Amino acid sequence: MKLVVFGLSVSSSWGNGHAVLWRALIRALASDGHFVVFFERDVPWYAHNRDLKEIEGGRLVLYGAWHDIRSAARQELADADAAMVTSYCPDGIEATELVLEAPGLHVFYDLDTPVTLARLDEGEPVEAIGPRGLAPFDLVLSYTGGEALTALSQRLGARRVAPLYGSVDPERYQPAPPPSEARAALSYLATYAADRQDQVDALFLEPARRRAELRFVIGGAQYPPDFAWTDNIFFWRHVAQEDHRRFYAAARATLNVTRRAMAASGWCPSGRLFEAAACAAPIVSDWWDGLDAFFVPDREILIVRTTEDVLAVLDMSDAEIERIGEAARTRTLADHTAHHRADELVALLSDLAGIAPSRQSAAPMEA
Repeated sequence: MKLVVFGLSVSSSWGNGHAVLWRALIRALASDGHFVVFFERDVPWYAHNRDLKEIEGGRLVLYGAWHDIRSAARQELADADAAMVTSYCPDGIEATELVLEAPGLHVFYDLDTPVTLARLDEGEPVEAIGPRGLAPFDLVLSYTGGEALTALSQRLGARRVAPLYGSVDPERYQPAPPPSEARAALSYLATYAADRQDQVDALFLEPARRRAELRFVIGGAQYPPDFAWTDNIFFWRHVAQEDHRRFYAAARATLNVTRRAMAASGWCPSGRLFEAAACAAPIVSDWWDGLDAFFVPDREILIVRTTEDVLAVLDMSDAEIERIGEAARTRTLADHTAHHRADELVALLSDLAGIAPSRQSAAPMEA
C-alpha cells in the first residue's frame, strides 16, 4: 500500500505532538511493506528545530509554497492507494481539493479533535477543513474517541469515523540507564499551553514549592518569560526525540496534564503517555473519561486530582512507584505500540477498498 500524507510536521518534534506519532506509525507501516510519502511545509520554527531529515520507510517532501509542490503532489497521488490530510496541515484546504481529485481512498485524520470541536463552538475557523466539512472523505480518523466521534459526524458531516489513538515505537522508547546524579522527584514534558496551566500549577508547581528540598524538571517549548519558576525546577528547553528516554529516566515519576478541551472530551490518550510507559516511567496523570480503557488506575498509572495527591505519590517508596512503571510498560507493549495502530489503519483501509490485508507493497516513485 502507498499512502500519501499532507500534514503538520514529521521533521520536527518542537512544539507539536504530531511528529513523533508519525515517525512511529510510518516505521511500523514500512516494516510491513507499505510506503508513505509525507508532504510538510518548510516553516522557520520547525526548520530551526529540525531533528529528522529523512523518514524510514517513506519519503519526506519539504516545500516552501503550495504552488511549488502541487504538480509533484499530483504525481504522487496518481498511484497512491490512499491519501490523507491531517488537522493543522497549513495547506489543508488546498491539499483536500487535490486529494479528492485523485484515485484511491480519501482520508482525513484529526489529531486534535477536541480543539477542532471547541473552535467550532466559538465560531472560529478550523485550519485544514474546508467549507464542505468532512463529508467528502471516505474515512475520518480521530485521535480522540468517545463522543467526539459522533460530533465529527453530526457537526462536520463525516460519513465514516473511527478512532486511531496515539502509540509508541518500542524500538525508540525503552528504559534508559539511571542517571549518575540523583534523580528528580517529578518531571513534566509538554509544550506550554495556557489552557492547562491551572492544572500544571496545582500538580507540579505547587508540589515543587512545598518540597523545596527536592528537584523537579520541565521539558518543552514555548514557555513564557513570566512562567512561575522556582529554584528547584530545572528547565530543558527542547527535548529532542532521541533524548526522551534520558529525560524520563532522570526522575522517579513523570506528570501528564491534559489540555482542557481534550480532558473535557475524554478518550484522548496523549502519545506522551505511551512513550513514558514504554520507558517504564511511572506516570502521574490527571483524570479524563476513558483513561481506564488504556491503563488501569493504581496498577498501571497513578491518578492525581490535587496537590496533596501528588505529594502522596512523592512519598511512595522506590519499589512501590517502580512497580507502576513496569506494569505500564507491559501494558503498552501488549496494546499500544505503533504496530498495533498500523494494523488498525490497514484494516480500516482494507475494509473500505479491498486492499489485501497481507500488506501489498508499493515501490516508491523516483524523486
